Amino acid sequence: MTSSSTPAPYVARYWRGLDDGRIECRLCPRHCRLGDGQRAFCFVRQNQGGQLVLTTYGRSSGFCIDPIEKKPLNHFYPGTSVLSFGTAGCNLGCKFCQNHDISKAREFDRLQSDAGPRAIADAAAARGCRSVAFTYNDPVIFAEYAIDTAHACRERGVASVAVTAGYITELARAEFFAPMDAVNVDLKALTDDFYYKLTYARLQPVLDTIEYLATETDVWVELTTLLIPGHNDSEAEVANLCRWIYDRVGPDVPLHFSAFHPDFKMRDVARTPAQTLSRARRQALETGLRYVYTGNVSDPAGQSTYCGACSARVIERDWYRIGEFGVVRGACSSCGAPLPGRFDDAPGGWGQRRLPIAID
Repeated sequence: MTSSSTPAPYVARYWRGLDDGRIECRLCPRHCRLGDGQRAFCFVRQNQGGQLVLTTYGRSSGFCIDPIEKKPLNHFYPGTSVLSFGTAGCNLGCKFCQNHDISKAREFDRLQSDAGPRAIADAAAARGCRSVAFTYNDPVIFAEYAIDTAHACRERGVASVAVTAGYITELARAEFFAPMDAVNVDLKALTDDFYYKLTYARLQPVLDTIEYLATETDVWVELTTLLIPGHNDSEAEVANLCRWIYDRVGPDVPLHFSAFHPDFKMRDVARTPAQTLSRARRQALETGLRYVYTGNVSDPAGQSTYCGACSARVIERDWYRIGEFGVVRGACSSCGAPLPGRFDDAPGGWGQRRLPIAID
């Protein structure tokens, strides 16, 4: 591979030429139309001489081994390690972005690491990682890089995880998710007004993605909603969100309510009180959702997993630390009811560590 200062152009997929000489990106619902030299909203897809180029293929903002629960995924090989990485840019414009130093980057010199798909898969296997996660920024915008890496991981027996806002077209959706083993989709709210004003996007494509994943694929799916005081945390909004999940994707899809902290363009908004997360979790459980979690706060009860049939605690958690583990052959050890997800008979032992690594 060439050095990071002179990367070889990678011709992207999911675009078409227009009669006026521009090209149209068809990866995400923005359908950016680009003249020669122009970049899309995500900043990493560019018209170069009449072709759409992915400028970050093979170039990462860095690699780190995390606990899988940090993605967050609580029903996907608990306690195991995941090799995480992202690139630059994003196809949403969230005013509350908590990774804005990466997702809003406009200088590729910030991309610290060059690594191709096979090198990433080899590194994950060599370090005993159960999976590789495309995260930190949205992998939809580096879809080709993520897809190729996921296929390389599958050849090495390493699982692939996409952490995404789900803002992708029907054209690209099937190919992007086909090699993924697990996905966490960030369902930011259930109102189009929230999406339009705070993310510069629309709600419906996200809902379409979630329904597609839950009803038409074998990918393991979990959802996350960041509760922002005064914007999407009211009892009515949480009730509507929970009802939609129950009605459209079912009661067994885990839902994570995460605490907001002031960041980026919303530093004037207060942190999410722990009581708000607990109340939202209670609402979700009362709606009929069986696996509901709290995040970004200290709440062992809200972070542990309970059997949907007998209510026994089957996985004890405190932040990313796994304690008691009562899953046997994918079922509750107390009553024998199946536990939705992907499980081994013992949890992994990675713990709470965060380990940055280099890939040669």
